[in-house]
Amino acid sequence: MQLNNTSQYAIRILSYIARKQDEHLLSANELSKILNIPYKFLTKIMTKLVKAEFVESVRGRDGGFRLKDDAQKISVDDVLNLFNDSIKDEQCLLGIGACDTQCKCAMHDQWMKPKLLIQKLFRKSSIKDISKKGSKI
Repeated sequence: MQLNNTSQYAIRILSYIARKQDEHLLSANELSKILNIPYKFLTKIMTKLVKAEFVESVRGRDGGFRLKDDAQKISVDDVLNLFNDSIKDEQCLLGIGACDTQCKCAMHDQWMKPKLLIQKLFRKSSIKDISKKGSKI
């Protein structure tokens, strides 16, 4: 299981902004270069993060981006939901469609416990948790 590129980038962007929040506003150009994310892709992600009110955009010569709220209040699951990348309860591991106790795939019973643990991890992990210094972003 792997998150899509958009979700990966969004989590990395938010984590980096949280880490640097007290230093200065971060421009899209700066974020693109530091995080090695294509500029056009980054600006599309930033637009969505601003609309979702995770990030605030400040215009002007010294403008840039900053978190709109405390990084502790933004869960990884919030970000994944924004980009339609969270693990849904009925999501089949094998991609066969809806998968539940009535209509099981071959992996359903083995997948249930790890799926619930991953969902819990995403709900409990905040951007602040991920942005701690010393960890790779």
